[in-house]
Amino acid sequence: METPRQRLLRGLSLQAVRSPEVLQAIASVPRDLFVPPALKAFAWEDTALPIDCGQTISQPAVVALMTEALELRPGLRVLEIGTGSGYQTAILARMAGEVWSVERHDVLLRQATSRFAGLGLDNIRTRLGDGSLGWPGEQPFDRIMVTAAAARMPQRLIDQLVPDGLMVVPVGETVHDQKLYRVERCDGGCRCEAFLDVRFVPLVEGGT
Repeated sequence: METPRQRLLRGLSLQAVRSPEVLQAIASVPRDLFVPPALKAFAWEDTALPIDCGQTISQPAVVALMTEALELRPGLRVLEIGTGSGYQTAILARMAGEVWSVERHDVLLRQATSRFAGLGLDNIRTRLGDGSLGWPGEQPFDRIMVTAAAARMPQRLIDQLVPDGLMVVPVGETVHDQKLYRVERCDGGCRCEAFLDVRFVPLVEGGT
């Protein structure tokens, strides 16, 4: 009989997640540690779940497709905008070199950093602040993962990518018109390709 984790991984494979590295990272990160205690029974379901501060932990299929689009490999420097529960962060940390993650909610950041410590993930650096600013002083980054929807393409974050660097970002003014984009920085600008309809909480600018 399949375990809930095995059933989820099989379902992700059927949803066009092709990268064995992504599937292995998802298999290795215990999603049940990142959801509220009352929702642990649903941790391995392919669904988004509510967490504190009015935020959500993303649907595993969306996490997998976003991660796959980043084309991660060991040694890469990754910036994540929106730590949230820390689930996506932990998957990035399994696949890349170092991860810098910015979160605007202190409660979520404290919870996430405690989970990282419990899992022995020592290649993650976190900061409380405005994610729309990126992480000035640590750029450039090889990859950027944005887990909240920008109203328009965030040029300030694109500017923090290395040449040929990649960013995955949801963009849309409302939840009804959001699309997930794969962005590649190139000479004179960037190439943007939409590849998935999504619904994310908005990327809030200003303050903490």
